[in-house]
Amino acid sequence: MEEVSPALFLMSGTRERLGRMAAQQRGLRGGPVLVVGGGPVGMVAAAWLARLDIPVVLIEAEEVPKTDWRASTFHAATLELLDELGVAEQMHAEGLRVPIYHFRDRTEGLVAAFDFGLLADETPFPYRLQLNQQHLVRMLHERLRATPNVELRFGCRVTGVDRTPDGAGVELRAADGSTERLTGSYVIGADGAGSTVRNALGVEFTGFTYPERFLIASTSVDLSRALPGIAEVNYVADPREWLFLLRTPESWRAVWPVPPEQDESEALAEETLRRQFQGVAPWPDGYPIIDRQLYRVHQRVAGTFRVGNVALIGDAAHINSPMGGVGLNSGIHDAVDLARRLGRVAEGGADPEAELDAFDERRRAVAVEYVQADTQRNTERLRETDETRRRAAHDEMRALASDPDRARAYMRRASLLESVRRFGIGLPPGRTPEPATGAPH
Repeated sequence: MEEVSPALFLMSGTRERLGRMAAQQRGLRGGPVLVVGGGPVGMVAAAWLARLDIPVVLIEAEEVPKTDWRASTFHAATLELLDELGVAEQMHAEGLRVPIYHFRDRTEGLVAAFDFGLLADETPFPYRLQLNQQHLVRMLHERLRATPNVELRFGCRVTGVDRTPDGAGVELRAADGSTERLTGSYVIGADGAGSTVRNALGVEFTGFTYPERFLIASTSVDLSRALPGIAEVNYVADPREWLFLLRTPESWRAVWPVPPEQDESEALAEETLRRQFQGVAPWPDGYPIIDRQLYRVHQRVAGTFRVGNVALIGDAAHINSPMGGVGLNSGIHDAVDLARRLGRVAEGGADPEAELDAFDERRRAVAVEYVQADTQRNTERLRETDETRRRAAHDEMRALASDPDRARAYMRRASLLESVRRFGIGLPPGRTPEPATGAPH
């Protein structure tokens, strides 16, 4: 990835004053919006605010944009938003469209196939787009570098957050140890599951952690040749070692559980990973490993998504199992919802308290009722050990896939279209979407 000149991350006093004046002209008395976190969710928040001519300071602890491979799925409802942002075309040029995914059993093979094409009359994106998240970060970073009234502060770690009469402020520590305080009209915490912003606010992050860790490993071997008939996205149930297999433009990726007692260095060792892939599908030439990550998985939701003029989005607000590929997507929805509300506040006439309360209420409801509920159910379905419940789950998936109406409803929920059509994204307080009819979008 291209290195970024440190000069681009420096904000002079003159530019800060100009940003503050522009923010005041837009109705944000406290200055620019401070976005903490330069991952995909923080980048979307900054890009959307900039699109609304709201001055932004993006703060990221890393020296350069993040290159995390973890999330790679963009659903229809998210692609609609990113298309409005003007980045979907570039994403499609680099990404992989996957209209069909499989629910499989490791012993029995295919259980059910689901086709997002059933949603073609409702969305222009009836598929999953597979694209590693760092590419979206790169695309938006390139845009933000050239956008007026956007300051990029990489290599700066937020160490504290406080509220001010007109907004909120953050304490920063640079790589050289120097410190600085920035103030703005709002602070947006998009700084991940260990969020400094959330912890500074004292907001609870309730839920639980799975006992096993999840391991992601990528290989250059084409798994569709090793396992003929698989889809490009596959959820594979097994009571001993479930699997998640999916293709991205760069590689095939596998996700599997690592027992609590297994040592991390052993789990990540080249020999271990090659052996794991051979257990998935024998391949005479062996499996080159091109990426690996081991991480703990949580199901947690913040007690509130806003405190005063400080708001939480993405993993800072809710974190979940990756089974379903909705964590990144729902975080992007948080970012757009909040940006649209701040846009109305900046225009004047909108009640800031009512807008932020609506953001908190609606996005937290989506996190609990959709993201948490569905990812937990998906994970439990894959790891179920009781044979009677396993059979019942398989039968239910077959019944869903064989009934076009039920399959359509299932795909609407899986693609997050249902939650967006129900709650909207950034609708004014008191306004709700029109009842979903399945008509073309």
